[in-house]
Amino acid sequence: MEINDLVRPSAPALDPAVPALAPAALAQLTAQVRGPVLLPGDDGNDGYDGYDAERSGFQLARRHRPAVIVGAQCAEDVVAAVRFARDHGLPVAVQATGHGLSAATEGGLLISTRRMAGVRVDAAAGTARVEAGVVWGQVVEAAAPHGLAPLNGSSPGVGVISYTLGGGVGVLARTYGFAADLVRSVDLVTADARLRQVTADSDPELFRALLGGGHGLGVVTAMEFGLVPVAGLYGGQLVFGGEQLDKALAAYLRWTETVPGELTSSLALIAYPDLPQLPDPLRGRYLAQIRIAYTGSAAEGERLVAPLRAVGPRVSDDLREMPYAESHTIHRDPADPHAYDGDNALLSGLDAAALRRVAALTGPAAPDMCVVQLNHLGGALATGGATAGTVGHRDARYALRVLSPLAGHAEDGSSSDAADRAADRARHAEALAAVRARHAEALAAVAPWRLGRSVNFLFGPHGDRPDAAEVARSVHDTAAHHRLTRLKARHDPANLFRFHPAATPAPAAVPS
Repeated sequence: MEINDLVRPSAPALDPAVPALAPAALAQLTAQVRGPVLLPGDDGNDGYDGYDAERSGFQLARRHRPAVIVGAQCAEDVVAAVRFARDHGLPVAVQATGHGLSAATEGGLLISTRRMAGVRVDAAAGTARVEAGVVWGQVVEAAAPHGLAPLNGSSPGVGVISYTLGGGVGVLARTYGFAADLVRSVDLVTADARLRQVTADSDPELFRALLGGGHGLGVVTAMEFGLVPVAGLYGGQLVFGGEQLDKALAAYLRWTETVPGELTSSLALIAYPDLPQLPDPLRGRYLAQIRIAYTGSAAEGERLVAPLRAVGPRVSDDLREMPYAESHTIHRDPADPHAYDGDNALLSGLDAAALRRVAALTGPAAPDMCVVQLNHLGGALATGGATAGTVGHRDARYALRVLSPLAGHAEDGSSSDAADRAADRARHAEALAAVRARHAEALAAVAPWRLGRSVNFLFGPHGDRPDAAEVARSVHDTAAHHRLTRLKARHDPANLFRFHPAATPAPAAVPS
């Protein structure tokens, strides 16, 4: 790629506070990396996607608009990109899939890691080593022939690294704990553009911080973690119609008090719109979906779910034995990119009356579509791994999540016209304010049990909220938050890595 292809006077204007990037500096960066270097207006060539495709991810409500993108192909590319950003005063954002995009850079440097897709399974050691752009479906596929499984989430398209840095509550969570609990080593590029391998022995304080609080401490280029001996499970969904809702909610809460740690479950409440493209069992219906993953025998699984089946007739019931490679069919998360925003609460307990109140606020009568999910926690999640990372609020018994689509209200449209983009942002802000008011009202119903938040389930730009500091503090207890703040100030005093709601450096460390 020629430097003349990168420097385009007609490129869309960025924030005027962003420093101009000199052609000579860009030429030097291009020479130092194997992957593409892209500027606004670049349409792509030499087999590479253009600027717009590269900056786009799963979350469509907001997109990065960086001054420059580095499509990293290896750890050395990341080192070069961080060094360039540091030397030119550019904040750094990182994106693999974009599922958890919380704050978009406007004029910084974006490191796109999706080309770093290497996976290596060591069956004898029971471990996997993955590069920064790997998604969970790749790891599941690589581990399955050996009768092993990772502690992946419900969606196969979610990136491994960001999920794990946030803790990672997955399909096998109550049986084996957080994904972060099985991490052995992290390859990390810190703000000084140094690549280091961080382990419990080499730097125990930084290692623990990365496992549950690692966003904002650097760019992870690779990670090694343990796998678990699971080749199959008993799982699927029990789906009840709205007429059974009150009984299903109460039965589910009672049931979670009795089940063993080998059973992980969640309850979802979804009011499906009356759209012709939806199948008849879903179209225009309000449904309660109970998702189940049990690592014991099918016979024992059938016995355990009997109290749920006793609620009454089901819209569907597909509980069955399945190979672990089919575990993504339990939740059936959407695979297509879309715009959305969401908040959550980690809870010490919950009663049926409060859950009914949440359902009333977010169900078919709500002015904005809401998807509610209640995850049953506890079990191995409460104990921690041998390294006991920084995952917050391990004593929580439930996680209540509220998410709303923002269809047609993307903050950053495709137009290169500044006025059009401003109009996009105004419409987006109005839609966002409406759904956040609804989410806040729903979460207020569970306030007596609220411990904090899970960073994994914070969707959208929560760093822009008036209460952004409180949101960041809510992810960890006070002592852990202070430890992370000190580490942030030590490893990233210029706040180079600032695009995450939990990355809040000490005020003195933030440049004015």
